Amino acid sequence: MAKQKSTGLLVNGSVKAAGVTFYTRHGQTVVRSAHSVQPERRSRGQFDQRMRMRHTIALWHIFRVSEPLFGEGVSAYRRFASAANRLTPVYVPCNGPLESATFLLPGIPVSAGQTVSIKEWFGKVDGEDVLLTNLRPADLDRHEELRLCCLRQSLEGAAPQIVVSWRTLSLPDGNESHTGGEPHLRVVDGKVAVFGGALADPMFGWALVRVDGDRCSTQAAVTRCTYYERFTTEKALNDAAASYGGLTE
Repeated sequence: MAKQKSTGLLVNGSVKAAGVTFYTRHGQTVVRSAHSVQPERRSRGQFDQRMRMRHTIALWHIFRVSEPLFGEGVSAYRRFASAANRLTPVYVPCNGPLESATFLLPGIPVSAGQTVSIKEWFGKVDGEDVLLTNLRPADLDRHEELRLCCLRQSLEGAAPQIVVSWRTLSLPDGNESHTGGEPHLRVVDGKVAVFGGALADPMFGWALVRVDGDRCSTQAAVTRCTYYERFTTEKALNDAAASYGGLTE
C-alpha cells in the first residue's frame, strides 16, 4: 500500500500505472491494487457459517416484532446472534421462496439476561405431556413473573415460518380453573411445570422465562420438532451450495 497527502500528488513508494484504486482516508490518499489476490472462499465450514447467519437474520426478523427479551438497540441483535449462530445450519437455495424461511430448531434463543436460567425438559405427569423445570416457587423474587414463549412451525404459505407468541403465567393459588387446554402452571414435586397447550405437538417449541422489569433469565426453546432435518441432509447441502456457485476445497 502506498499513500500520498490529499493536498499534493507525491506518492511514497512505487505503484503500477494501471490496476490501482485511489481513495482518501484521514486526509491521505491511499493507493491500493484493484485486483484481489485472495481466492474465492466457499469451503464447507464457511458455507455452514453462511447458512447459520442467513437463518439467524431471518429468525431475528421474526423475533424483533414480538418484544424480544434481549435488551435494546443494536446490542439486542448481537446477543441474539451470538447464540443463534451456534445452531445447526439449515441449507436453502440463495433464491426462491425458501430464502427467507425460518425453521424450528432445538435451542433457538428466546431471551438473554443475568437472572439465573431455568432448566427445562419434556416429561409426563399422570400420562400427560408437560414441560418440567428445576424452578422452585421459592426461587422467584417478589416482583418476578413467568412468561411462556411459544414457537410454532407454520407450513402455511410459500416458505416455512416460525410464529412466536408470549403469555404471562401465574403460579397456582388453588383457586384457578383452566379450560380449553390453555397453558398453565402447576407445582410438581416442589418444582414449577407447564401443563396444557400443545405441549405434545411436535410442531411447537417452548421456553419459560423469568422476567423482572428489565431483568430476565437466559433461555432457549425446547422442542420435539424434526421438520428442519430435511434441510440438513447432504442433498440439501449440495443443492443449496450449487445455487451459490458450489463449494471449494
